[in-house]
Amino acid sequence: MKEKILHETTIFAEKITDFGSFHITNALITSWVAVAVIVIISIFLRRKLKEIPKGIQNVFEVFAEGALSMCDQVTNDRALSIRIFPMAISVFFFILVNNWLGLIPLGGFGLIENHEGIKSFIPFLRGGTADVNTTLALAVSAVIGANLFGVVSVGIWKTFNKYVNLSVLGSIFTKIKKEPTVIIVAPITFFVGLIEIAGEVAKIASLSFRLFGNIFAGEVLLVSISALVAYVVPIPFLFLEILVGFIQALIFSMLLVVYFTISSSDHDHEPARNASHNDAGGESHEHQKLTQGVV
Repeated sequence: MKEKILHETTIFAEKITDFGSFHITNALITSWVAVAVIVIISIFLRRKLKEIPKGIQNVFEVFAEGALSMCDQVTNDRALSIRIFPMAISVFFFILVNNWLGLIPLGGFGLIENHEGIKSFIPFLRGGTADVNTTLALAVSAVIGANLFGVVSVGIWKTFNKYVNLSVLGSIFTKIKKEPTVIIVAPITFFVGLIEIAGEVAKIASLSFRLFGNIFAGEVLLVSISALVAYVVPIPFLFLEILVGFIQALIFSMLLVVYFTISSSDHDHEPARNASHNDAGGESHEHQKLTQGVV
């Protein structure tokens, strides 16, 4: 009688081995492989760089220029885009390679674990982004990194005041004679800043669970389809998951660009900038009307 071996897709990454008290999971191994792939490709491209690009260098340069143009659409500032781009593109490739490595059908490459007489198969590779620990680490790094970028860009005091707006509370004593309504507006503005802290936590949850949910669901779908019909039928779903992996990597990296751009904005000068913009727009409109002979 053939011995039955279970092969189930778990919501958590499976342990492959231990390094002291540190558990090495299949998702962690996949993440290491993803980093190794990126490093190898980077070294290869660096050594083959030519003044007149051709071949794979040309492909990567076209891709990089297109990605930088997408950053410009968010930042509206090429100098700011160049500062954010290295972080965004690195995260994009890390997530993309992780997503696609989880789709490679390696069949029986894994180990058999015997737990209380029940044998189960554990694959060596599992998409790193199909483990919530990886996506949570990426999300925390993105949000903390955005705030540190804000500290570097606009200063620690302005970044701190975005969340704990002490300056607006202090303005009550200086403006109350000229603007009595400040006694109502200032506390509201202060508490809005505290809500921003909750918003940062929400960003972490949104980034991590969106990426994890989409990638994990895709892997479960492929396993389920393959269990029902082993050949041909899973192929369209495999290509669909390749597309989903690309889209999810793009969404995460673009949201990172958005968060870094917001953090680098000096909110204290936004009203003045908007006012000057409105004045300029009004003058332009009046000039247009005069030109057309309406006024």
